Amino acid sequence: MTLFTRIINGDIPSYKVAEDDRYYAFLDINPLQKGHTLVIPKLPEPEADYIFDLDDDMLAGLMVFAKKVARGLKEATGCKRVGVAVLGMEVNHVHVHLVPMNSEKDMLFTNPKLSLESEEMAMIANSIAEAVESLDA
Repeated sequence: MTLFTRIINGDIPSYKVAEDDRYYAFLDINPLQKGHTLVIPKLPEPEADYIFDLDDDMLAGLMVFAKKVARGLKEATGCKRVGVAVLGMEVNHVHVHLVPMNSEKDMLFTNPKLSLESEEMAMIANSIAEAVESLDA
């Protein structure tokens, strides 16, 4: 069972920003920018760790879900764009990074990671979650 499956199952706490029956989005605990979010599919074991091993329906759904989260993320943070990256080397579970960007430099994964207090992480997660929920209204 991967770290991300344990997060989905509630065994490990996370700063959730969105969830449905197939996908889960939460803040990266080592963010490049405030609001850096990970979007993951809820996968049966064994979990896929390479995005292109997903079946077409799961892959398409992941991108549609990520699009919705990105729209809420952009609204909540006021960034110019939301960058998308699929690296997949850190945790053996398919995941998409959504990073608020005001310049291309904001997406450099070699940049130092931010260290944010739990209260600030919770506030950011709540503001993104509210923005995502408002998209359904």
